Amino acid sequence: MNSHTISHVHAYTDGACKGNPGPGGWGVLLQAGSSRKELFGGEAQTTNNRMELTAAIMALEALRKPCDVQLFTDSQYVLKGMTEWLPGWKARGWKTADRKPVKNVDLWMRLEKALARHKVTWVWVRGHNGDPGNEAADALANRGVDSVLSAA
Repeated sequence: MNSHTISHVHAYTDGACKGNPGPGGWGVLLQAGSSRKELFGGEAQTTNNRMELTAAIMALEALRKPCDVQLFTDSQYVLKGMTEWLPGWKARGWKTADRKPVKNVDLWMRLEKALARHKVTWVWVRGHNGDPGNEAADALANRGVDSVLSAA
């Protein structure tokens, strides 16, 4: 978003995977006032959870200045990770409650770093339920999958 000072941003994020693991994609719709920006990408061999995390990371990393962000996700994994599980994981040295290594720790650390620049409010939305922002992010995530499949 490259206009002047933008303070309030709505970020709709989604991940998609054809097979889990398999080819995957992530999608982001950023909205600030009348500005809209669409982002998407993919990976040849990944998981749905990795794509959901990547979407949230890419949304926050795309913002050049600190913003007040409402981040919409249909992923309970991302939402609970950020709002419930993260402090315990860090306190245990990135281990789960049963002392196993946290999966996707590279992405959780990157997301935490991206969060430090912004004030983020996490909002869960039910996927595939008609929310226009979530539907747009889902379509972008599927474009990300298609971009990987067409390159193969």
